[in-house]
Amino acid sequence: MTRPESGPLLSPGFWLHHAALTWRAELDGRLRTLGLTHTQFMVLASASWLEHVEGPPTQQAVADHAGSDRMMTSRVIRALADAGFLERHPDPDDARAVRVAVTAAGRDVAARAVEQAQAVDRLYFGDDPADSAEMRQALRAMAGRRPAAGRTAPRSVGSTP
Repeated sequence: MTRPESGPLLSPGFWLHHAALTWRAELDGRLRTLGLTHTQFMVLASASWLEHVEGPPTQQAVADHAGSDRMMTSRVIRALADAGFLERHPDPDDARAVRVAVTAAGRDVAARAVEQAQAVDRLYFGDDPADSAEMRQALRAMAGRRPAAGRTAPRSVGSTP
């Protein structure tokens, strides 16, 4: 006889947490083979994407896109620069800002890491992006309600904030 679900088993948040842990463990194992942590991947991939579509981003733009706080992003960018994946340059228009440029080595490792992330997504969500469109929309709406001051859900590049 099967017991009816009760307590935390009725919580979508409980299952979202466990699903995210499973997805993350798979991705972390694949990123480890490239010498990246998940946070390094998010920062490097965000910098790479933003640079591709808008030119060299500021550290703050990378932090916002990656969903990381400013201090953590700064430390990770320094580590990625030490590894030869990023370069940091003063912003010519804002003395307080730092611009980030992805090196050739950074583009290479970012591309390989993105391939691994896409493989994990296909493993968990299927090959057809249309199949996960509803889930993406729900997750994007949830991310848009993120309450931490100064943090926003990643915006579509080219849209207004």
